[in-house]
Amino acid sequence: MTTQPTAAMLAIGDELLSGRTKDKNIGYLADQMTLAAIELKEVRIVADDQDAIVAAVNALRERYTYLFTSGGIGGTHDDITADSVSAAFGLACIYNEEAMERLAASYERRGIEFNASRQRMARMPEGATLIDNPVSTAPGFKIGNVYVMAGVPQVFQAMLTNVLPTLEGGVRMISQVIDCSFGEGDIGTQLAEIQKAHPGTSIGSYPRFTETGFNTQLVVRGRDQAAVDAAGGAIRAMIEALKR
Repeated sequence: MTTQPTAAMLAIGDELLSGRTKDKNIGYLADQMTLAAIELKEVRIVADDQDAIVAAVNALRERYTYLFTSGGIGGTHDDITADSVSAAFGLACIYNEEAMERLAASYERRGIEFNASRQRMARMPEGATLIDNPVSTAPGFKIGNVYVMAGVPQVFQAMLTNVLPTLEGGVRMISQVIDCSFGEGDIGTQLAEIQKAHPGTSIGSYPRFTETGFNTQLVVRGRDQAAVDAAGGAIRAMIEALKR
């Protein structure tokens, strides 16, 4: 049996922590990782602080199969992700020749000066490979198991689309959704016993309030169909017994 691949995300930017920018990339990455059968295990948000970024990158890249970052690879003074990731790997942060060529050609076509600020978008760790950006040309980059991408959602999504085919997925998650007319207070103890009896699954309980009162949506997840079916059957039997 192969080890199930895992992932983490590091969202970078003071604007995320201040509330000025509402993150849209975390949910998108989570959806794509689920489809790719890669477990997204952890998400962190850090400020534009090199020490904090370096510490987070080194912790997460060691712990998980893949690390995806968003934000901080633009051309302004506070875009320090390239420098920070370079520092995390102990590598020089250089102007990547291929990235410079792509950007220079793009700005020339548009009749825009390729000035020092715009050239900063070509900076990345020495030895990094480019992640294509079909939206605005400025590439992301990959170094080791770290994928460094833009914070703008449209660009992040486009970059991730190019990255996904290169990743190794695992066994896809199977799920069953079961509507329960009882609240969590009525089913909590029995549900815990069912979870204990079916360790190969994960059972989530999501309370809801509707016009008819409180009810609960139960979701059984697992990678073995028989195990998911068995846990789902036990939950349905519990619900029927409570109705009597």
